[in-house]
Amino acid sequence: MRFEVKVEVVPRDGIANPEGATIERALPALGFVNAGNVRVGKVIQLQVEAESAESAERVVEDMCNRFLSNPVIENATVEVL
Repeated sequence: MRFEVKVEVVPRDGIANPEGATIERALPALGFVNAGNVRVGKVIQLQVEAESAESAERVVEDMCNRFLSNPVIENATVEVL
């Protein structure tokens, strides 16, 4: 079966996120004073051929650990859609 999978990758807490910091500083100037703790990451969508949703999730988690993210400084969340 073919599964649609979404991966969200964001920097771990305590890791500098300059893009998020820039956005956070700019929001009040645009009138958005209630936002904070902005973190910017990336979203990766892909299709995976697997026997089950659980198997697809395991395969993509392995992809994240080996290539799609840097587990030392990033957290990756895998969602089978």
